[in-house]
Order: sequence, then C-alpha cells, then structure tokens
Amino acid sequence: MNTKTDARKLDQATQAHLRKMVVQAVRGGMTRAEAARTYGVSLRAVGNWMKLAREGGLRALRAGKRGRRQGSGHLTHPQAVRMRKLIIERMPDQLALPFYLWTRESVAQLIERECAVKVSKWTAGRYLKAWGMSAQKPVRRAYERKDEEIERWLNEDYPGIAKEAKQEGATIYWGDEMGLRSDHVSGTSFALKGETPVVRATGKRFGCNMISAITNRGELSFMVFEGTFKNATFIDFMKRLLRQATRKIYLIVDGHPVHRSKAVKRFVADNAERLRLIRLPGYCPELNPDELLNQDVKTNALGKSRPATKAEMIGTVRRHLHRRQKEPHVIRNLFKERHVRYAA
Repeated sequence: MNTKTDARKLDQATQAHLRKMVVQAVRGGMTRAEAARTYGVSLRAVGNWMKLAREGGLRALRAGKRGRRQGSGHLTHPQAVRMRKLIIERMPDQLALPFYLWTRESVAQLIERECAVKVSKWTAGRYLKAWGMSAQKPVRRAYERKDEEIERWLNEDYPGIAKEAKQEGATIYWGDEMGLRSDHVSGTSFALKGETPVVRATGKRFGCNMISAITNRGELSFMVFEGTFKNATFIDFMKRLLRQATRKIYLIVDGHPVHRSKAVKRFVADNAERLRLIRLPGYCPELNPDELLNQDVKTNALGKSRPATKAEMIGTVRRHLHRRQKEPHVIRNLFKERHVRYAA
C-alpha cells in the first residue's frame, strides 16, 4: 500500500511545516530513508529539502508564492524562430552581449533583452536542444580575416588552381609547419565527475618543430627539426619534395613570413618548371587540410605519451608520421572534414 503523501495537494503552510519537520528530523539523527518513510514523502524530496536548508537555512523552506515570476514565460513561435536565427547567424559579442560564446546563460540574456521574457539557464538549454543545437568546440577565427577573400578562394581561386594542376599533370600538396611543446595537453581523459585528471610530466620544458605536406591521394612528406622555422628550413623541405616527386608540385601554404621571403621566392622562381607556391587567404587555417594532420600529431602522438626528453619527443613524432605514411587512407580521410572537403 502506498502511504506517501502527495505534498503538492497540501496547502502552502502545511507544505512548509512538513519540509521543516523532515529537515529537523534528519538533523536530529534520523537517516533520510527513515525520514522519508516516517513522513510519507519520497527520498528525493528529502534530499532536495536538505539541500535547500543547507544553502539557505530553515528560512528557505518557507512557503513561496506560486506561479511564474513576473515577466517569465515561454517564447511564442515567431520569437523562437527569431532567436534561433540570431544564434545561428551571429556570435554574442556581435549582438553587444558580454559573452564570446553561446552558452545557456548568454542565450537566456538574449531572450530577456530581445523578447522581454525571463527564462532560466535550464529553460534556455531546453530551447537550444529543441532548436537542434549542441555544445561544440568553436573554430577560432581572427578578426583580421576577410570573408570575401575566403568566398573567392572557395568558389573561384581553388577551382581554377585544381583545373590548372590537372592540365599540367601536377600534384597539389597542402603544407604547414607547427611547433610542439612538452607541456602541451591535448584530448580528453575519463575521470570521476568533478575531479579534473592530472597529467604527470617532467618539469623541464622542451620542444621541437615539424613541417609537413599532404595530398588528397594520401601522400605525406614531413621533416622534424630543432630550432626556429627559417628560410633555409623551408627551402630544404621543398628540395626534398622535388627530389621525391615525379610530377610538378603545386604547394599551398599559409601567409607565414618565411613563405613570403625573398629567398623563398627566388628558390621558387629558379624551379618554376617543377614547383609553384600558392598562398591561402589570410587567417583561415581551417581551410588547410594539413592543419588536421597537426592535430592528429598533437592528439595521437604526444597526447597519448609523455616524452621525458627532447630526443624522445622527436622520436615519438617521427615514428607517428612514419606510420601515417604507411596509412594513406588515414591521410585521405582528413580531406573528408567539412571545412576542407572542397579539396578532396
């Protein structure tokens, strides 16, 4: 027989008295389960009331005014459509909100400002879920980037480059360089909720650098080196590419100062019959497939092992890249990511 009390059917004063008696009983030594049985309420209700009392004292158990607070409620369909459109097309700072990312709190503020409707962050979260949105790691974009140049690259420049490469029988390589540090932490690790996992590493900092180039056929060339990335380093890498290539190379890179140096331009001009250097629009690393290889190295080479010395780090990176050279399908799959699918 169910002897539990449906507290919702009691008047507010009786509800408040019941809550107070249950909390005082638990504080007096009764277990929560015993209190739930004695007063005919659920164990969950006992837990909720104990939390209220712990955070706000017995005063927090008093009867409150029923119903929604003034100005609270639900969005109308036209309001919901408008909010969803704003969130999809803009970031908070573009709408003069004191946030850089869309969170439940920033969405709640947007709704209150634009629709004069107050909602909790949990209600904002339910709206976001209903609108087909989920929490995702954003792609970082520089303020200096010019979207019109990117549109031209995607719709005009690159299609033209691909056509010319086909006519010349050339191979398109996507190149990039990256610095690696011993204190870099990438990826995720399972741990108890609320307890951040700690990665043990040597207190000594060290690092190395790598330069790589990949094709949508799964080819990979790389060079791991110490010291800074200089003109001579890049020229040496291009020489290696030319030695192993049987066809003309179209090498697409970003706007790094080394790529624009006089020494590099002179080398490219001297080898114009076999080499063409092409620069991506500025501040758009997400358009370069080789950036995904960089992330692969950080996550799957260094993220899964903690090298204790620089030599160990260099060896780890080289072994990982040698393995990737024997896995062309992995390199080809990088080109399936939505931002670089245009280059597949």
